[in-house]
Amino acid sequence: MNYSNWQRKIIPSLFFPGFLILLMSCEKQVRRSQITFPVTDISVVSLIPQPVSVAPAARAFGLDRFSAVYYPGENPGFKLVGDYLATTLRKRTGLQLPANPIAGDTVYQGIFLQKTDILDGEAYHLRVLPDSILLMAGTPEGAFRGVQTLRQLLPGNSNNTIAEHPVWVIPGGLIEDEPRYSYRGAMLDVARHFFTVEDVKKYIDQLAYYKMNFLHLHLTDDQGWRIEIKSWPKLTSVGGQTEVGGGPGGFYSQDDYRELVSYASRRFITIVPEVDMPGHTNAASLAYPILNGNGKTPKPYTGTRVGFSTLDTRKDTVYSFIDDVVREISSMSPGPYFHIGGDESLVTKPADFKYFIERVVPIVQKYGKTPVGWDEVATATLDGEVVAQFWSAEENAEMAVSQGMKILMSPAKKAYLDMQYDSISRFGLHWAAYIPVDSAYTWSLSSYSEAIPPEQILGIEAPLWSETISNIEELEYLAFPRLPGYAELGWSAPEEPSWEEYRERLADQFEYFLREDIRFYPSERIPWKVPDSELPWQQGME
Repeated sequence: MNYSNWQRKIIPSLFFPGFLILLMSCEKQVRRSQITFPVTDISVVSLIPQPVSVAPAARAFGLDRFSAVYYPGENPGFKLVGDYLATTLRKRTGLQLPANPIAGDTVYQGIFLQKTDILDGEAYHLRVLPDSILLMAGTPEGAFRGVQTLRQLLPGNSNNTIAEHPVWVIPGGLIEDEPRYSYRGAMLDVARHFFTVEDVKKYIDQLAYYKMNFLHLHLTDDQGWRIEIKSWPKLTSVGGQTEVGGGPGGFYSQDDYRELVSYASRRFITIVPEVDMPGHTNAASLAYPILNGNGKTPKPYTGTRVGFSTLDTRKDTVYSFIDDVVREISSMSPGPYFHIGGDESLVTKPADFKYFIERVVPIVQKYGKTPVGWDEVATATLDGEVVAQFWSAEENAEMAVSQGMKILMSPAKKAYLDMQYDSISRFGLHWAAYIPVDSAYTWSLSSYSEAIPPEQILGIEAPLWSETISNIEELEYLAFPRLPGYAELGWSAPEEPSWEEYRERLADQFEYFLREDIRFYPSERIPWKVPDSELPWQQGME
C-alpha cells in the first residue's frame, strides 16, 4: 500500500503524567484537511467502566482504510496487544488494518501503542488527535485495558463524509485511567451444568470488554467433576458424567483447560481454578469411594440440594489425593490463586473442618499458589496469605480480617449473578434476594460492611451458579445487563453510585449486546434505545 500522500513525522517530545506534547509537520497537503469531521464530545460517550478522567477536544480522528496499528517492535507483549487491536478493528469495521512495529522516526497516520515509564500496572492514557491515536501504557496489560476503551469509542457505523470511502469518526480528547481494585472478576459454575470451551471463551471475551481480569471456574461439585486429573482418572470418567437434571455432563481435558488458560491470558484475564472441598464432593467420592467421609459408596447426584457430602478429613489418603489434584491443576495455572472452596460443608464436624482447612492450605502454598476460600475458611486458624471470599456471614469476614486476610467481595445479596431479577424472570434463584439491575449497581465495596476495612478489600467477584442454566444463552440472560455494573464497581469504585447517570450509559450498550449476539435480559428499568420488536430471541426467555 502506498502511503506517500499522507506520510507524517510524529515527534514525541515531552511526556508528563497528565499530557503529551506532540509536534507534527506536514510534508504535503493531505487527505485529512479535505474531510469535515462532525463535532463530537468524547466526554458524553457511554464508557463502562467510567474512566478516571476524560477531557474532550474539538477535533476527531477518522479511522479508514489508510489507517494502521503500530506497536513497539521490541516488546512482544505490546505486539500481542497490537495484533489483537488490529484483528478486533477488522472484525468491527471491515477495514483491513495492518499491525506493524514502529520503525524509525517517520511513521504514517494511525493508532500508536507507546510504552512509557510514567505509567505502570493497568494504567493507560488514551489521546485521540486529528491524525493519530496515542495509547500510552507502562505494561501490555495497561495497553490492553486502553484498547477496550478505544473499542467503546467507535461509533455504531461509519460516518458519512465527503470522502469516497467509509470513515469511522472517533471523538478527540484525552482519557487518563487506572483501576481502583486489582481484582475484578466473575465466577462461572461449570460443575452443576457443564459449559463447553467455546462457551467459556465467549464469556472471557465479554469480561475483557469491560476490563475484568479474573475468571474463577468452579470446577467440581456434587453433580460433576470437570477437570481431568491424570493420577486419578475416574474423577472424570465416572465423576464427570453427570449434571443437574440428569444431563450428560462433560469435562475439560488438560489440553482443553490449557487452551482456556492461554485464551484468557491473551486477553489479560487470569483463570482461578476451584476444587470445592471438603463439602460439595459427591462426584469425587462417587469416583473414589475411599474419599467419602461417611464410609458409604455414594450414588450419582443430579439434584440441587447442598451440604450433604464431605471428604474423610482424618484419612491420609484424602490429603494425598488433594496434593495430586492441586499439583496437576497448579502446573497448568500460571495465575497466583487456587480456590479451595470450603463453603456449606454442613455435615463436616466443626473440628474436622478446621483441621482439614489447616492441612489443605499448606498443600496449596507448597505449589506456589495463594489459597482462596469462601468465607467459612476463616473459622480455621490461618495467616494473612489466604484470601477469604465474602459471600454470606459477616462474622466470618470479621475473623478473616482479624487474621490479616484480604477480602474478595461477593455478597450474595448484591453480587450473585444467578439471583433472579424479579419474581417473573425465568432463570435463576432468589434464596439470597431478587437482584434487579439497579440494585446490582447501587452499592460500594468499601462501605458494604463495617466489618471489612477498605484497605483489606482485594476486589470484587460476581459468581454465577448454574443450577437453573445449561447453555450460553441462559448464562448471558443472567449475566447481562448486570455484569457491566460489577465491572465498574471494581474499576471506577464510585463511593455513591448514581443509578440515574449509569442507566443511560448502560442503555447505550444495547448495540454491543446485539452485535455480539448477547442474549441479555431487557430490563424495563433501562431506557433501551431500540424497540423490543428487534429482539426475536427474547420470546420465551422472560
